[in-house]
Amino acid sequence: MQTIRQQIVEKISEEALNALELSKLLRIREKEVCEHLDHIRRSQSAKGRKLIVIPAMCLECGYEFESRGKPGKPGRCPRCRKEHIQDPRYRIVNY
Repeated sequence: MQTIRQQIVEKISEEALNALELSKLLRIREKEVCEHLDHIRRSQSAKGRKLIVIPAMCLECGYEFESRGKPGKPGRCPRCRKEHIQDPRYRIVNY
């Protein structure tokens, strides 16, 4: 039986997924996925792998949230102040 983190790593090694998709696949809360992603980011470098974050993007003006330090969906766009945001996606790659 795999741990939740091992299951997350397995899923995002296959394809890029957002926190909501992961929470549905693993039947855990979205907030819990974000907590695990932070730990996964730190632990994967020891294995020669890297957690890639495809940044969230405002669907109204196209602003990309590149420098966001924490996982999860931002609340609103700092440029246009709209809340129509595409979730960030996560993927594990070897380097």
